[in-house]
Amino acid sequence: MNYVLYQYYLIIFILSIILFNMEYTKSIAECIKAIEVVNCFGNDKSLINSVEYDSRKVRAYSYDDKTDLKKGSAFFALPGIHTDGKKFINSAIENGAVCIFYEGDLNNHSCDEICFVQVNDVRKTMSKVSALLYDEPSRTLGVIGVTGTEGKSSTVSFIFQLLNLCGKKAGFFSTVEYSIDGNVIPNPEHQTTPESNVVQLRLAQMRDSGCSYAVVEASSHGLSPRTARLEDVIFDAGVFMNVTQEHLEFHGTIEQYRYDKANLFRALDKNPGKGFPIFGIVNYEDPSAPYFMEATQKNVYPFSTELKDLKKIEEYKGLFAKDIEESSTGIKFTLCDFSSKKEYGCELKLAGIFNVKNILASVLAVQRITGLDIACIIEKLPLVKPVKGRMMLIDEGQDFEVLIDYAHTPSSFMTIFPSIKERIKKSGGRVISLFGSGGERDVKKRPEQGRIAALYSDIVILADEDPRGEDSVELLEMIAAGCPEKKRGEELFIIPDRPSAIKKAFSLADKNDAVLLLGKGHENSIIFKDRTMPYDEETTARKLLIDADCTNP
Repeated sequence: MNYVLYQYYLIIFILSIILFNMEYTKSIAECIKAIEVVNCFGNDKSLINSVEYDSRKVRAYSYDDKTDLKKGSAFFALPGIHTDGKKFINSAIENGAVCIFYEGDLNNHSCDEICFVQVNDVRKTMSKVSALLYDEPSRTLGVIGVTGTEGKSSTVSFIFQLLNLCGKKAGFFSTVEYSIDGNVIPNPEHQTTPESNVVQLRLAQMRDSGCSYAVVEASSHGLSPRTARLEDVIFDAGVFMNVTQEHLEFHGTIEQYRYDKANLFRALDKNPGKGFPIFGIVNYEDPSAPYFMEATQKNVYPFSTELKDLKKIEEYKGLFAKDIEESSTGIKFTLCDFSSKKEYGCELKLAGIFNVKNILASVLAVQRITGLDIACIIEKLPLVKPVKGRMMLIDEGQDFEVLIDYAHTPSSFMTIFPSIKERIKKSGGRVISLFGSGGERDVKKRPEQGRIAALYSDIVILADEDPRGEDSVELLEMIAAGCPEKKRGEELFIIPDRPSAIKKAFSLADKNDAVLLLGKGHENSIIFKDRTMPYDEETTARKLLIDADCTNP
């Protein structure tokens, strides 16, 4: 390494240390002025330097060098499904919290050195205080939110990649990964959209590392006022991909689920204006597209691959894809831009025809928020890479195809199965699908998963996804009820242990077959009632292929 390059990497390393050790502080009194308070008592003279809802992450307090004031964490006692954060107030105080925010009654807690703040909604308050602590980072970033039942993580990644490929520094966070300073890191959180304190911290780190744009995967949970995770994010662009039945255990009805997702578009009307275009993007193929278009007064641009939508796409100056062709090396299609009234040939090094829609949304978002010539964006498309666990090809030299994907709903099954079945059938191969279903989640989708898989698969293997508190076999039998035509022991197998199930799938595969490993994707564990088992689908699949000596001679 030459001296100049060494100096460059040294500077980057030092800046990274400074960035991730940067301390933000606000006085408790300043925070109290910005929120609605029911009651407040104790010492409000200290400084807050972090916002925490997990008492184990509360920082030990110290003293500020300039003011000599005590500084430490604010602990937010969030109400939960299985427990109440107020149970951990003593733990937070023992670990050094300087301020406690809570809602409802508070019993047996008194400490003159701590400030106690009672509020009506502790989650919304945490969002407000987090934004205040980090100096409202979304006010200086061009923030693009992406919502939908499927396609969010891929679209977020594609927008992020295209922005950076076009010379526009951006950060992002999604279910799978996140990036603050250009380096893509696996997401350590268990939530698609993390709690508001993490959201605001990551946005602040993006801003402070020199990003101009932030791309946010906006889940229905994150957009719900019940969680307030995105309550104080100022969005410049909202991207809607689709709505299908999912997460009804949280939202109750499909109507409420759709309403919560549309909060992303309602948020556009609250944007005070910060120098970026404000707009929405919708997948016009989805029946809910008009609903989302009506949820905002801002301009909304549609995209589609279906001929029936062509007139609407032209009317609203959106994007349309035609002449779509998929091969083993990628996808080719023609993009029609009704804003410039031009057509462009496009090439993708991605698997799955459905990714054309994700790319249309991404190109449209990047073009509209940056104002770049769309031709400059399109020429970068061959450089766009797939997301971990999303239509990921696993090649260890075997003579059959292995694909890993996160698909875990009936609608996502209908997205991936038909095109794969058609392609594999042409080569004389079979489709072997392996999947399960999440425990303690929507049970109505399970037989429908089985029905769709049986329709497009020659062999179906059912295995654990995340059984949680449910019995694995009973859960998988609910899926099997949807494919009674499959003969057990020949066309249908129930093997709860996922590695064993994958091993069975590989043993059944012949030349030109396709083995689809569905439902886990990027995830790094399998959740049981009494334990969480570390697990990586890609690593497991590769090891089993090598151990089984599936490589070609």
